[in-house]
Amino acid sequence: MSDDEREEKELDLTSPEVVTKYKSAAEIVNKALQLVISECKPKAKIVDLCEKGDSYIREQTGNMYKNVKRKIERGVAFPTCVSVNNTVCHFSPLASDETVLEEGDIVKIDMACHIDGFIAAVAHTHVLQEGPVTGRAADAIAAANTAAEVALRLVRPGKKNKDVTEAIQKVAAAYDCKIVEGVLSHQMKQFVIDGNKVVLSVSNPDTRVDDSEFEENEVFAIDIVASTGDGKPKLLDEKQTTIYKRAVDKSYHLKMKASRFIFSEISQKFPIMPFSARALEEKRARLGLVECVNHELLQPYPVLHEKPGDFVAHIKFTVLLMPNGSDRITTHPLQELQPTKTIDDPEIKAWLALGTKTKKKGGGKKKKGKKGAEAEPMEATNGATPQEQD
Repeated sequence: MSDDEREEKELDLTSPEVVTKYKSAAEIVNKALQLVISECKPKAKIVDLCEKGDSYIREQTGNMYKNVKRKIERGVAFPTCVSVNNTVCHFSPLASDETVLEEGDIVKIDMACHIDGFIAAVAHTHVLQEGPVTGRAADAIAAANTAAEVALRLVRPGKKNKDVTEAIQKVAAAYDCKIVEGVLSHQMKQFVIDGNKVVLSVSNPDTRVDDSEFEENEVFAIDIVASTGDGKPKLLDEKQTTIYKRAVDKSYHLKMKASRFIFSEISQKFPIMPFSARALEEKRARLGLVECVNHELLQPYPVLHEKPGDFVAHIKFTVLLMPNGSDRITTHPLQELQPTKTIDDPEIKAWLALGTKTKKKGGGKKKKGKKGAEAEPMEATNGATPQEQD
């Protein structure tokens, strides 16, 4: 399908069927996240956790839309990543990797699922310990979570992307943390995980994005990473990179046979969504991927790190900007947090006091038992959100 045709036929939240697909994808990814968290135990192999998340998503989406005339693409929209402690993101190792979790690890789980290209993405931070999370680890998680709660209330029609960027930095500063640079929150559309409308996590002279205003019927993945370090993560080892996305607008005649073999496999299996090199034939993949990346046929998702000893927390959620307000469809309750700081800033308190639904005209009834429940005004206490817990 050409871009023009897709533009013409672009499906959005005005279609009830599209909303259903987003919510079905969200229900699956929320349960996949729950499953991975339940398997996070000391000595659990990270690669096994990643595989469990991806397998669950493939299995559950595979059971849907089986008997429809038109083939509906569905499955993993972003491979499960389990990034620990000062590792910021995108750690989804190859099958041969022996890395395991340890007691006390801060575990960041990031994943996404799609049905017919409609994507629900989520990330959550879980600490491998009994009892409440305390100290600077709690500060980092509370900073990411409170920033996410503020973003949920500011990503609404009429507001601008820079309003959100400024607000989340202010929240992180209140916990004496930094929002990690280079993390972008993207608008999502059918089969597009990184749309053109973007919210910067940190405004600085090196990264410019176009100013834009949020509009009704848009979908965003709000992506927030907070750190007790300086928030400027580094790529330490390119060999750790395992997640790639095909750059559909680029072409190049690959020289190596291994590269051509791998690129053809990628084009068939993963034409649009990001994928993990685990899904490819490992020996050939390592060789072939290098040439594909060098000639920009693939976009790598590098594994980034803060300094050892820094605490890093990640919260990501998908929000539908519905006519009756914002609907957060991916979420997971946090552990009890006891951060060292509390929010006293009146502006942050005012943001948290905003509701997320617009008042309905007439007596619109709210359906019971739906995921992505309405977010009530939040008490600015310890950064955990009791009302988000199911």
